[in-house]
Amino acid sequence: MAATAVSLELVFSRPETTLSVTRGAARLMLDLGYAPLLEVGLPNGRRADVMAIGRRGDIVICEVKSGIDDYRIDRKWHEYGPFCDAFYFAVAPEFPQAVLPETPGLIVADGFGGAVVREAPATPLAPARRKALTLAFARLGAMRTMRD
Repeated sequence: MAATAVSLELVFSRPETTLSVTRGAARLMLDLGYAPLLEVGLPNGRRADVMAIGRRGDIVICEVKSGIDDYRIDRKWHEYGPFCDAFYFAVAPEFPQAVLPETPGLIVADGFGGAVVREAPATPLAPARRKALTLAFARLGAMRTMRD
């Protein structure tokens, strides 16, 4: 238990890196023609760090990893696949990329932008799920606009 508490402290002691990578991944999504939202709740109770919808309705999720400890502790990334057409890890330039699995896409980002290092495999959503996710995404975006 003590080891877990120490590890969690390491994960949460990197808010600047998390913010920077999240901002860069979202800016990259914009550059690629996607409309991103941050911290999007999913039907399975998980929360996507960056979720974006493309011009054709395709949905991308980016899971931000602030460091190696964050990646090793947080193994829920497998649960995002059923809610997107493409899944990416988004990491800082100094992140040791060799520890990441080869299947998801990979984005390297900082506070100014990012680059796709490895394309995510396309796994098209079922039409009913796409419609439900798109409606929920639109409602969330509209509600956030009204709060600001």
